Parts: sequence; C-alpha cells; structure tokens
Amino acid sequence: MIALHILAGVLALISGAVAMTATKGGKLHRRSGRVFVIAMLAMASIAVLMAGVLRPDRVNLIAGSLTFYLVSTGMLTVRRPAEKARRLMTGFMLLALAGGAHALTLGFEALNSAAGTMQGIPPQPLFMFAVVGLLGGLLDARLLWAGSIQGAHRLARHLWRMSFAMWIATASFFLGQAKFFPEPIRKSGLLAVPVLLVLVFLLFWMVRVLIKRRAAVSVQVH
Repeated sequence: MIALHILAGVLALISGAVAMTATKGGKLHRRSGRVFVIAMLAMASIAVLMAGVLRPDRVNLIAGSLTFYLVSTGMLTVRRPAEKARRLMTGFMLLALAGGAHALTLGFEALNSAAGTMQGIPPQPLFMFAVVGLLGGLLDARLLWAGSIQGAHRLARHLWRMSFAMWIATASFFLGQAKFFPEPIRKSGLLAVPVLLVLVFLLFWMVRVLIKRRAAVSVQVH
C-alpha cells in the first residue's frame, strides 16, 4: 500500500511539473494533466485509506481528503458544466467545509497543546488547510448559487485548485519526507526550492489569466 502511494506520488510530481510549465490548453498540457489527475487521485485515496483505517492519523486524513477534493473539483470545472453536476459539486462542497472546519479545530488543538503541535505538525499548516477547505467550500456554494462559471473565472478556478493540490504533494514529498534525503541537502535549503517554485507558477498563471481577461474586457469597452 505504501509503495503504491509513493509510486503514485512520484508520478504525480513529474506529470504535475510538466502540466504546470506547458502551454495551457496544448496537447502536452492535456496529456500530462490527465496523468496528474489519475496519479493524484490514487495517491490521495490511498492516503485517506491509510490515515482513516489502517494507520489512523487525523492530520494526514485532512491532507488526503482536501487533496482529493481540490483535484476532483479542479477537473470537474473543465469537464462538466456546473448546472449538470450540482449533486456532485454539493457533495464536494460539504467535504471541503467539513475538512476545513476539522483542520481549524486541529490547528487550535496544536496551538494550545504543551508541545505546540498536533502529531508533530505545528498549527500553521493546519490553519492553512482550514483556509483552503473553507474558502474552497464557500466558492463552491457561490458557484452553485450562480449556476454556471465561464471564461477566465472558470480557468482560474481550475488552475488554483490543481496547482494547490500540486503544492500539497510537493511539500509533503520534499519537506514532509526530508529525513530521507542526505543531510547536506537538508541543511542546504534546496528542499524548499520545488515547493516555492510551485507557488511561483501558481501566481504566474493566475495573474496571466486574470490580466488577459481584464485586457479583453478593456478592448470590448473601447
């Protein structure tokens, strides 16, 4: 089970890196994106199974569940119109809100504990999961209320969800498993570079999408 989890994770990191750097909408982006989705869903599902049943771990359960949620809703955004997936989206919305609320609870438990951690995890990552889950769920509720999403907003929704899932996987691999890397690499700070690069690419694509939308609106107005 762990071997499959690791294999899926490595495949997700490689395909995700290709998808993030490739031209959006191109053949390479679509193909690598499909591999990324399959690998991430497999990795997250195994993580949830292990953390929820085989080796109970509340922090990993939250991380796996939110990763599964982000990838699933990111894929759903470009594959099926919102009005045709209301029940599915409602289920994912409830999952995100429940996961975010539970992460918030764990964050305060870590903050108030004697060690200042929850199962060795400081409160900051737990609060981050809480923000992602609650924000994602609220945006889902807004979309369900509106009934549809189009253009740049649709692309931005897809991008931030896929990219943040990629960030979780990258941080889990390079920082969460830092003990498996040689000590000189750990001390050099190089393990943080891939994690930061994912955030850079996320910001780059989000700004590019939103600026192109603003430019297109400006041209239409004039």
